[in-house]
Amino acid sequence: MVSPFLSVVIPAYNEEQRIAHTLEVVIRFLKTQGYSWEIIVVDDGSEDKTATLVREVAQDNIGITLVGLPHRGKGSAVKEGMLQASGQYRFLADADLSMPIEQLQRFLPPVLDNFDIAIGSREILGSKRFHEPSKRHIMGRVFNLLARLLAIKEISDTQCGFKCFEANVAETLFPFQRAHGWGFDVEILFLAQKVGMNIHEIPIDWYYRQGSKI
Repeated sequence: MVSPFLSVVIPAYNEEQRIAHTLEVVIRFLKTQGYSWEIIVVDDGSEDKTATLVREVAQDNIGITLVGLPHRGKGSAVKEGMLQASGQYRFLADADLSMPIEQLQRFLPPVLDNFDIAIGSREILGSKRFHEPSKRHIMGRVFNLLARLLAIKEISDTQCGFKCFEANVAETLFPFQRAHGWGFDVEILFLAQKVGMNIHEIPIDWYYRQGSKI
């Protein structure tokens, strides 16, 4: 079986309010592209109808896989999704779709080439934030400052939920991931920097979505 060009990995925990809409938006965009794709939704032990809704969307759309896990945290869900994906490029997308899916093109050839990891940034020149509460913004900046002081060098936004990994990079890094929760981003980027991988920050438009988790 030929591997797709792109895998979109969506971790989800209690996302019944928006997962169906998110999948519809992503599918509609991917169907306009000239490459092959798959979507992997990793349900992190949701206690609501998240899994049921994903199955319903998958019935009408080829290329969607639901992976069910016991609840362990976002990091665990991302790791499982990245290792089950088969795409040449593996794109991590938050279920709230706070970045317009059309900007996915910024992470892929031919717009971006010769990279190991491309990470969305809400901080570098060209990025924009919309409607974000000041408290959340301050929390994120403090966390990122601590991450840069203790572990990560020269990355302005480690926690943005939109990242793209070349297949060999994902298969190299994620087996070593140990963080089950929100700190997985720092761990993966730390490991990537330790072995000299090429990391690009990509400016994105980021919209605060009511109910987004932090």
